[in-house]
Amino acid sequence: MTDALITAIPAAGDNTTRQVARIWEELLGVPSIGFDENYFDLGGDSSLAVQLFAQIEKVFRVKLPLATLFEAPTIEELARILRPETARSGWSSLVTIQPAGSRPPLFCMHPHGGNVLIYRDLSRYLGSDQPFYGLQSQGLDGRCPPLTRIEDMAAQYVKEIRTVQPHGPYFLGGYCLGGAIAFEVAQQLRAKGEQIALLALFDTMNCSKLRPPSIWDETYQICQRSAFHVANFLSLDSESRAHFFSEKMNALRSRLPVWGSMLLSRFPINSRETVSESRVLGEIWQANERAYLNYIPQPYPGKVTDFRPLKQYRGLHNPDLKWDRLAEGGQEVVVLPVNAPSMLFEPFVKHLAAALRKSIDGVLPTSKAA
Repeated sequence: MTDALITAIPAAGDNTTRQVARIWEELLGVPSIGFDENYFDLGGDSSLAVQLFAQIEKVFRVKLPLATLFEAPTIEELARILRPETARSGWSSLVTIQPAGSRPPLFCMHPHGGNVLIYRDLSRYLGSDQPFYGLQSQGLDGRCPPLTRIEDMAAQYVKEIRTVQPHGPYFLGGYCLGGAIAFEVAQQLRAKGEQIALLALFDTMNCSKLRPPSIWDETYQICQRSAFHVANFLSLDSESRAHFFSEKMNALRSRLPVWGSMLLSRFPINSRETVSESRVLGEIWQANERAYLNYIPQPYPGKVTDFRPLKQYRGLHNPDLKWDRLAEGGQEVVVLPVNAPSMLFEPFVKHLAAALRKSIDGVLPTSKAA
């Protein structure tokens, strides 16, 4: 974004509000956005949010987690958080995604990237009667170091979950790494005498038996991921294809700086990091990856519901990477009509939402499931 663009401020609103509006208009490609218009209704997604908050940090010198958009989805609300007199202090991993509803709340743990914006569409398809909370990585604000052990993450998240729901039965879930964190959260809650109604793992591997990937493994996985994206794309109608393609392009644009930052951390050179957002997200990703690979889960005295894609990466069908040998209460496998890794993205997320709601209904009293 050019300096001319940032300083070309419209007449309405205070300076902070107008600067935020210009950033939104540039990234979303929408002219004259109303200060009360919702970011998500304008076509914003989690991938564009990375670019949005990088620009906000550049202009305002303030670092905010992407999940701030759940709390402040309009220009005016975001500007209020950015003003010094109304700025927030302190950190919370708990993110309110959908607070309303009479059903028991669902708590979902962050994946590798540390953010929980990825759960927005899942929450929307579960319906307005399903309270939904996310747990995001410590360190997304750039102030605290990220946690590097799943056990420590779970201990922190248990405390925050109990501020919303002091006692069970609890409904827990998570995608990829988030499923492993949910598994440990369930363990720690049960150790405190609480009941777990549902432990839902979304495309989550038990990585304790996974050997460290070689450069060839990583290269093959990138090729296979591309093939899965193509297969998912071809399974859609023309309208859905356009949306899916746009979403994946936005995701690629947002991840390139993060990958670059991670590469620089492996091969440091004498240069200044200019995109703090990318640096922090890269550090979060690497810390979470180490935590995932080093986590050794223990036998769980309950049931696990395992939501899997129709096709998975080569080598991840190994029985040692599953959860049935640890779930003493049994494992239910739900196969979804999508290839890895798109079960949380439109339009495939609706299949996960329908299956997850069925699982939630299956353990609710009849009166609440209706």
